[in-house]
Amino acid sequence: MTFGVVMLCHDALHRAEQVARHWSKHGCPVVIHVDRKVTPDDHAAFVKRLSKLDNVRFSRRHRCEWGTWSLVAASQTASELMLEEFPEVRHVYLASGSCLPLRPVEELKAYLAERPRTNFIESVTTEDVPWTVGGLSLERFTLRFPFSWKTQRKLFDGYVRLQRRLGYRRRIPEGLEPHLGSQWWCLTTGTLAAILEDPDRRIYESYFKKVWIPDESYYQTLVRLYSDNVESRSLTLSKFDFQGKPHIFYDDHLQLLRRSNCFVARKIWPRANRLYDTFLGGGADASGAEPNPGKIDRIFAKAVDRRTRGRPGLYMQSRFPNRDWENGKTCAPYSVFEGFADLFEDFEGWLSKMVGARVHGALYAPDRAHFAGRQTIYAGALSDSAALRDHNPVAFLTNLVWNTRGERQCFQFGPRDNQDPGWFMATDSNAQISVITGAWAVPLFHSKLNFTEVRKEAARLQKIEAEHLDVLRSPQRKARVRIWSMADFVESPMEPLQTILDEIGVRHPRRLTEAPRMADLAGFGQFLQNLKNRGMHPHLMGDFPASDRRPDAPRRPRKPYLVSK
Repeated sequence: MTFGVVMLCHDALHRAEQVARHWSKHGCPVVIHVDRKVTPDDHAAFVKRLSKLDNVRFSRRHRCEWGTWSLVAASQTASELMLEEFPEVRHVYLASGSCLPLRPVEELKAYLAERPRTNFIESVTTEDVPWTVGGLSLERFTLRFPFSWKTQRKLFDGYVRLQRRLGYRRRIPEGLEPHLGSQWWCLTTGTLAAILEDPDRRIYESYFKKVWIPDESYYQTLVRLYSDNVESRSLTLSKFDFQGKPHIFYDDHLQLLRRSNCFVARKIWPRANRLYDTFLGGGADASGAEPNPGKIDRIFAKAVDRRTRGRPGLYMQSRFPNRDWENGKTCAPYSVFEGFADLFEDFEGWLSKMVGARVHGALYAPDRAHFAGRQTIYAGALSDSAALRDHNPVAFLTNLVWNTRGERQCFQFGPRDNQDPGWFMATDSNAQISVITGAWAVPLFHSKLNFTEVRKEAARLQKIEAEHLDVLRSPQRKARVRIWSMADFVESPMEPLQTILDEIGVRHPRRLTEAPRMADLAGFGQFLQNLKNRGMHPHLMGDFPASDRRPDAPRRPRKPYLVSK
């Protein structure tokens, strides 16, 4: 008792020849279907090289295309020739030209001999299939698909939308319950003959010719009509990624393939010389072990997760073009200070002494990126050039955080800066954003500009900051955001500063006893009143009295109160 192999080949014919010789050498009849897309000269040379093997045949050729009936037709033609030419065969194993036997052929012969009536084909109903890709599960059986998904995509999608809009539904032939599964099966000759010789074959073929990807449903459905002895699994190791594309095995997958204990694997890279030499030279003796692709599923699941999600904050080719595919916007926490450098003198120097972090200036300033120490080139070869930074402001920030992971980054931001990264930071869970609203007016207050220019600039900056505050208060916000009006902050700066330092993590945890030196605000209230008198309403600063008294000067003491524990 033996089994026969039907091979569907379309490229890398030299590898298909090696595998065909391997099957033939171990007494397994082989019927090869060569895609009609292969040139006549290549096909003729391929046939000639195998012509001396008396148990190898070539079937009538079809022009095959993914997702169409042509693949089923090719397997039917080859299977009919197998049943006709080799009546001693008891199982027929469908494989591709890129499949590679992993275990000795004698082990597969013995395995099938112990199960002479078992059909190995993945066959599950649409309700039980979680892995269909493309949004079509039951609809692949109730709509018509006369156009190729790969070469006629616009016609394919348009015709699907038209059928949905019209409410069109195909009638499934009586007695059929659609099933799906891997196209790589191993059927008994009795079951296969019953499918190919069914008196209703034309009816079934007419129906499945307009089903989407019929090679994953034709045999999988009809096998349920002719056999109660179906093991819903494939003996071929075939893994797919999250897009439904098959994983390709390379030389460095050798130990992985050995561990699976599977009899055959696809899809093997044609240049994987080590794999072909190893497995065609004797295979992996598994001593009768049951095929168990689940042993390596964890590795594939981890690979898919790494490809689709990656490491937090790391952008790479497979995910960068797709919005919201990132695994976290940035890789580490960072702090953004808005208004602090305007209100306090040498705020950057003070903060760097207080916390174990790198404190930058305004990274998005119009003239340049003000890195800590005023460096022109920073970690990861980041340039301080405003033009380079503004080409992709978000990538500039993600690169900065990634290149300095392990060291917390702090920087200044305000309405004078490029506002493009504002939404990104607001929706980044790693961002800690502290805002003193209206503090941008302090440099204007101390400037020697004409008051008309000051008023115009104040109106512009206030509008920008108001829009930015709307972003920071958005329901989609994920950053930790604290907002104080300037009046409230200067009245009692110690408590908010202590809160900020606690979140960042101080080097020597202790209560803050001294705040950074605040800018001179004598006359600031009158400055704001002058802006109002000129028709501009500075509402973001809070309530500053129109007097010369410093807003941070001691006010009338409050009444003492007790706090009970």
